[in-house]
Amino acid sequence: MKKLILTAALTLSLTGYATADTTGAAAAAFSDAQKAQIGEIAADYLRAHPEILIEMSQKLQAQAQNKQMASAAGAALANQDALLNDPSSPVLHPKGDVAVIQFFDYQCIFCAKVAPTVEQFISKNPDVRFVYKEWPIFGSRWPASVQAAKVGLSVYKKGGAEAYHRYHAALYATGHDEGKLLDEDIRQAAVKAGVTDTRREEVEATDAALKANDQLAKQLGIQGTPAFFIMPVKGATAENISVIPGATSLQGLQAAVEKARGGVKKGG
Repeated sequence: MKKLILTAALTLSLTGYATADTTGAAAAAFSDAQKAQIGEIAADYLRAHPEILIEMSQKLQAQAQNKQMASAAGAALANQDALLNDPSSPVLHPKGDVAVIQFFDYQCIFCAKVAPTVEQFISKNPDVRFVYKEWPIFGSRWPASVQAAKVGLSVYKKGGAEAYHRYHAALYATGHDEGKLLDEDIRQAAVKAGVTDTRREEVEATDAALKANDQLAKQLGIQGTPAFFIMPVKGATAENISVIPGATSLQGLQAAVEKARGGVKKGG
């Protein structure tokens, strides 16, 4: 009898598959005393086997994340023009058949940690369009976050993609994240990019682009940086778009690119 009660308890409380009807029907089969015993046995069993709770928590988190990513992929499909063709966003390898779009902040520690991986990916994939989306979400805490983004977009406008790429890499090379970035770091990065005459009015004029990126991020439903969207330039569907929230690996980016390419029908 104890085994039967334990099985029923675990089935109802741990599987996550029971509906209101099935739970009610099963509960009705037990007396009040049996129901109390079920609760005690289940509690004792879970205390003795806490790994079950950890496993269930991990499954629930994975399910929630998968649902969120599916929603973000659908949102990316609806906003693909803004992701792929915004003239204010710096772009490397614009003729690539697949695009990787990264939302980032120069003061984000995880953006800094993934920066070498991103550089490696770019160098290995000259046939992949890489789109930079400046999204200084830490600007209210660290003003240099917004200033670095504005100067970056100004460098792109004046010097083009290669100049921007040098600026971008130079800032992350400082290792100054989470409030450590200095105005001198920004100035020196612009010098390394070959753009030394960024006027204040030109820098401030980039504010509209940053606001557009912020609005786009909200429409996509992303919560923080870094965030990567990988999609074919033509023939994108909700099934061949990948969304990677947070830092990732070179292998993760490559797999997403292959998924994007493999999911496009010939002539699509």
